[in-house]
Amino acid sequence: MTLQEFFEANPKVALAFSGGVDSAYLLHEALRFAKDVRAYYAKTAFQPEFEFEDAKKLAEEMGASLRVLTYPILEEEAVAANPPDRCYYCKHALFSGVLQAAKEDGYPVILDGTNASDDAGDRPGMRALREMGVRSPLRECGLTKPMIREASKEAGLFTWKKPAYACLATRVPAGMRITKERLRMVEESETELFSMGFTNFRVRLMEGALKLQFTEAEMEKAFAAREEIRKRLTREGMAVLMDLKPREGGL
Repeated sequence: MTLQEFFEANPKVALAFSGGVDSAYLLHEALRFAKDVRAYYAKTAFQPEFEFEDAKKLAEEMGASLRVLTYPILEEEAVAANPPDRCYYCKHALFSGVLQAAKEDGYPVILDGTNASDDAGDRPGMRALREMGVRSPLRECGLTKPMIREASKEAGLFTWKKPAYACLATRVPAGMRITKERLRMVEESETELFSMGFTNFRVRLMEGALKLQFTEAEMEKAFAAREEIRKRLTREGMAVLMDLKPREGGL
């Protein structure tokens, strides 16, 4: 099945839109082939501000209708407590909101940007989506991440080379409570690294420390700038550590 065939069979759809590589391409194709599509952005403390700005910019450039749903996700105790299956409760809470909003707006089918490279297995977040009847056209049509990047480049989408960016909650280890202060620390630290020209990295919280992870392509640059990084990222009571094992996740 192709995306065109999917949208011919499902002409009126709502899309959970993050502004990332996958959902951007899916929205682009939905606007081409569906008769009626609306994008929904779930704004929470887990998304950095630049992701929200990217989503708004993309929707405007594509001429897509975008509805922003603001959700106080940290009020969900099962999410804030950060158990190993936190993603299940988070996805369930957020997509409940998207489903309700889409129903109010008259959209019968809800889509997300999961692609064929994603290992769905029994991952908690994927399980929540299956239980709620959310469709994943990219995955259903066999489109992998490299295929989506190449097609996005051909389509002129600036997201084609955008690094994958998981939500800020993934920077907090399971069992450590998620708070606004901890999320703010991570976002501010990652913003500092972006301002230094780094593009593909993670800042992860540990007890009393920030652990920085860089891809192999940026490891040498990060090591050379280690003193400047330490000065910029040091917070009271927090050490700054660099993981010497390169992280995966390059383009």
